[in-house]
Amino acid sequence: MNNFLFSINVTIPIFLVMVVGYFLRRINVINDNFTNVANKLCFTVTLPLLVYSDLASVDILRLFDWKYVIFCAVATSVGFWGSWGLAKLFVKENLRGAFTQAAFRSSAAVMGLAFIDNIYGGESAMGALMIIGAVPLYNIYSVIVLTFEGDYPEGERDTKRIREAGINILKNPIIIGVIVGVVVGLLNNPLPELVNSTVDYIARIATPLALLTLGAGFEGRQAIQKLKPTIGASVIKLIVMAAIFIPLAAWFGFKGEKMVALLVMLAGPTTPSCYIMAKEMHNDGVLTASVVVMTTLLASVTLTAWIFLLRTIGWI
Repeated sequence: MNNFLFSINVTIPIFLVMVVGYFLRRINVINDNFTNVANKLCFTVTLPLLVYSDLASVDILRLFDWKYVIFCAVATSVGFWGSWGLAKLFVKENLRGAFTQAAFRSSAAVMGLAFIDNIYGGESAMGALMIIGAVPLYNIYSVIVLTFEGDYPEGERDTKRIREAGINILKNPIIIGVIVGVVVGLLNNPLPELVNSTVDYIARIATPLALLTLGAGFEGRQAIQKLKPTIGASVIKLIVMAAIFIPLAAWFGFKGEKMVALLVMLAGPTTPSCYIMAKEMHNDGVLTASVVVMTTLLASVTLTAWIFLLRTIGWI
């Protein structure tokens, strides 16, 4: 019973914040313009500063775990190539890019840091280390699959477009936050306390604002369309990847906050930014939205079950 209550107390408050955002939107306390602006604020400012702050405030040389970061990167890579391979075999051609991205890409920056903060009170750097291993690859792999599987007009899928996509990857604010945070952490954070305090104040609003925005942007009418590929991508996202890599992570000795970060990376819901990226790169937005909605709804149950299981085993 204690393990079950622990699991509920970890997961349900996070999803309740999203529910609050949903109802605030429905009663017009916040509107579509707020949601759009808040999404942009989270992506360009608060989440990059949160990642930066987590990395800059720790002793990188002492705490940095190459084995852990490489494990995150390998698991992400296997998830991507495996999902793309399955899409090639079982998914209609015009849906393959959307299916692949939605099946392998978690809401790691929001959900991962939220779960770790909820359990460990923001005292762990493991979420940031997971982001180092996963988030840059999320963006790189998404650009690759959406470029090659997108329904582009004739002649648009060329070397110039791929080069421009690579430039956009390098300009990604969260990747920049990771790089700057690592550099400042390696230098033992020489910045004055005035700067650090200002960054921390802004970073603290990242997770609650992102969760509220996720809830406010929920569109039920798009929820369950294109049912078979939606279910397939959701099962991969919430169950299959974790079932493969969580036992391997335990075999490598990852427990506690490392295991929690890995769990959200492997079994967390699909990030809503997939929808925006799919639409912009000529891929199927309806399928992407359906997977985002289904995984978000079901993750409150599946993540609770995963945490209960891992807590019972003693891995967290």
